[in-house]
Amino acid sequence: MPLFWLLVILLAMAAGGYVLGRARAIRSAGGDSRKLHSLPVYYGSNVALKVFVPAFLVILLWLLIQPVYVASVVSGMLPDGAIPDNSSRGLVMAEVRRAADGLDNAVAAGLMTENQARNARADFQDVTQRLRDAGQIVTSDVTQPVLRSAQRLRVMESTGSMIMAGVAILLALGGLAWGLRDSQLDFRARNVVERGVMVLLIAAASIAIFTTIGIVFSLVFNTYEFFTLYRWQDFFFGTNWAPSFSGRGGSSDLGVVPLLWGTFYISIVALSVAVPVGLFSAIYLSEYATSRLRSVAKPLLEILAGIPTIVYGLFALLTVGPLLMRVFGDEGLGWMQAGTAVMTAGLVMGIMLIPFVSSLSDDIINAVPQAMRDGSYGLGATKSETIRQVVLPAALPGIVGAILLAASRAIGETMIVVLGAGAAARLDLNPFEAMTTVTAKIVSQLTGDADFASPEALVAFALGMTLFVLTLGLNVFALYIVRKYREQYD
Repeated sequence: MPLFWLLVILLAMAAGGYVLGRARAIRSAGGDSRKLHSLPVYYGSNVALKVFVPAFLVILLWLLIQPVYVASVVSGMLPDGAIPDNSSRGLVMAEVRRAADGLDNAVAAGLMTENQARNARADFQDVTQRLRDAGQIVTSDVTQPVLRSAQRLRVMESTGSMIMAGVAILLALGGLAWGLRDSQLDFRARNVVERGVMVLLIAAASIAIFTTIGIVFSLVFNTYEFFTLYRWQDFFFGTNWAPSFSGRGGSSDLGVVPLLWGTFYISIVALSVAVPVGLFSAIYLSEYATSRLRSVAKPLLEILAGIPTIVYGLFALLTVGPLLMRVFGDEGLGWMQAGTAVMTAGLVMGIMLIPFVSSLSDDIINAVPQAMRDGSYGLGATKSETIRQVVLPAALPGIVGAILLAASRAIGETMIVVLGAGAAARLDLNPFEAMTTVTAKIVSQLTGDADFASPEALVAFALGMTLFVLTLGLNVFALYIVRKYREQYD
């Protein structure tokens, strides 16, 4: 049964349980809802929650566990002889998955029967020829173990889906009976429903935490796998980045230093643009601008934060790069060889970061107590002197935190770097040369047909872990500064 229709059935059962539970509770009170412990809506909600929530949790857990279990069983069925010397079991399993998807598409298009797709005894040549004729096999050869494993994969997934649907519906029926039994005069339905809603709210709030934990674990495990194949000393202290996807890639140079240098260099250029412009904009909007002008200018400034980064990348590639070439290229000073350079990406990234610095700094400056300004004016200071000597020092910790948060955003940027800075990993002080960053190389390393058991593919996770630690450190430092010094002026 398709997952969509299973969820529709469960929601329909929950709606029906709501109506039945509400009616049963009113009937138990002799038709007078005032005799009930709780409002009738709580009795109906109690039944609906007991119908839907347990079944939905089982479906969620099933969908998480079944793919891992099925993949492990099918992978164990593959004989060692089915894995080529220049490949790995993971790549062969990817081919099994593609073959299984091809069988699904061929059955859906009516190019073969379900029995042919499921039956492991079906003629191998006939099935593969049908798949090739339908364009469902993209590789030049599909071995018999791969096809048989794909058939087994489909059978296990189909069987698992049927069992999941049966278990979920049985749980829903059990929850319906349980809820209807509780729909009595003295049942504390309101307490049960409110506790259930509180649990749902806690679960919703925990999604971000568990997502972060999942991301960290995926990075940690794959990073560890990378360092079992490549020396960490060469990775963290190597000054040459030259990955090679030939064979198992043992001759690749994967030094991260040039990528970190490009990341920090572009971020410094971006911050040198965003911090002055954003800070001066915040000072003007909070201290000098009228309320009417502020109500118009601040939303217009914050529109920059809503522009997709791919648009900024195209702006860097098509507008800023050619403009810089006219000034610093061969027609001008001769310092720039191409439109893709650190300066191009840094300027555009700085424009993108202006609303981050401006909005956060504006809120922090406005949070400075008015009494501090009034005291300065009472001592005879001018408005500009008050801003320089009272307001900005009071707001400085928060402004520093805003700058560090903007720096974290700059370090994690990808599209502007890919389109505006080029792809060259080099150690150079010239801002008019092409460079690249950690994020751009993560994308490039995971793009294309690569062996994911090789260092060249696993290095993307090591790069991601390095970037994660850097940005996490900056965010923690920024929050520490803001929280520690903000109390001083509250």
